[in-house]
Amino acid sequence: MTERRRPVETKDSSPKTAVALRWSGEGAPQVTAKGREEVAERILALAREHDVPIREDDELTAVLAQVQLGDTIPEELYLAVAQVIAFAYRLSGKRPWQDGDAVAGEE
Repeated sequence: MTERRRPVETKDSSPKTAVALRWSGEGAPQVTAKGREEVAERILALAREHDVPIREDDELTAVLAQVQLGDTIPEELYLAVAQVIAFAYRLSGKRPWQDGDAVAGEE
C-alpha cells in the first residue's frame, strides 16, 4: 500500500493551522508536517497538488498540532484519525484494506 499524507486543517478565524499525517497501513499514523499561517498554506497547497484529501476539523487539528513532528499519534486519537483516514479513502474511491485483510475500519 502506498503511504499517503492526510492533511487536516482549521477553518475558523484563528490563524490557519495544518497537520499532515502518514499512514503505511500498519501501526499508528505519524505526524509528517505541521504549521501555522504560511507553513499551513504550503502544506495544503502541496496536498492539493498531489490530490491528497483534505479534511477540516478545528478540534482535531489543534490536538494533532501538539504532537511532535515525526511522532506517531497517541492512542487517544486513534478513533478520530481512523475516521479521517476512512474519509480520505472514501474520497479517493479506495478501500482501506489490501489483499482482503482489513487494516482500518469504516463506519
